Amino acid sequence: MADDFELDTDDLTRRMEGAIGALRQEFSSLRTGRASGSMLEPVMVEAYGQMTPVNQLGTINVPEPRMVTVNVWDRGMVSKVEKAIRDSGLGINPQTNGTIIMLPIPELNEERRRELTKVAASYAEHARVAVRNLRRDGMDQIKKAKADGLSEDDVKFWESEVQDLTDKYIRMVDQTLDGKQAEIMQV
Repeated sequence: MADDFELDTDDLTRRMEGAIGALRQEFSSLRTGRASGSMLEPVMVEAYGQMTPVNQLGTINVPEPRMVTVNVWDRGMVSKVEKAIRDSGLGINPQTNGTIIMLPIPELNEERRRELTKVAASYAEHARVAVRNLRRDGMDQIKKAKADGLSEDDVKFWESEVQDLTDKYIRMVDQTLDGKQAEIMQV
């Protein structure tokens, strides 16, 4: 019956890695005062009858530390891309020169840096919740196997495996957050 029970720790690991990956993706969109092409990833433009990411409408470059440029391929889309960037809430004022949109990255003040660290902390908390939910899924599988006759020793073993995995990924979330907060506060 349950003697052949084996928890799919690879699946739990893969899903926890997904939570870390999502956290890193969210962190990449946080502005730190340095130019990064990834800050435009969440920006969507109404183009050709559907919402399209900016990186599918032009080439994104970072020619200098405080400047991002978007070279829009279709001249007719320049104003739409510029408007989408302006309305995105990134706090950047685009400047257009032909088909090239220049995005000068303003210096962050102390207050804005503190706000960004709070936003980063909330992203990290969402990742921790996701990891804990995966822990709960693993524990539920173990409880079900216990009801099917899994021995008490095996239950303890699998519970400790799931807990160790959870602790490892919670530490990774905390380390990623510490790194991002240090990057944000760096002047």
